[in-house]
Amino acid sequence: MENFNYKMGWLVVFFDLPTVTPSDKKASAAFRKKLLEDGYLMIQWSVYARSCVTYDRVLTHTRRLKSFLPSQGAVRCLFVTNIQWKNSFSFYGDDSTSLHPPEKQPEQLLLW
Repeated sequence: MENFNYKMGWLVVFFDLPTVTPSDKKASAAFRKKLLEDGYLMIQWSVYARSCVTYDRVLTHTRRLKSFLPSQGAVRCLFVTNIQWKNSFSFYGDDSTSLHPPEKQPEQLLLW
């Protein structure tokens, strides 16, 4: 199972949506809410990520993402393998001297 870390990974969604009018704000909030409902984690304000066990799941979630895209704005998706994700790190505010590991992959749920 040595290729497991290269086949599974994270679908990262970056977006820039207009928030000028009340309808823009409503569409932006609805988009964020749908991302959370679909299992994405908020990494930063306009960056969300979702763990995907196989590349087929990436394609499934990409199709689902297209179904609730707002009519305005820009959305970009990037697939990052599990190895690449584990090699990332974060800095937070004044605590820029210490590295923080990336978010861990969620546990798989068994429904039956």
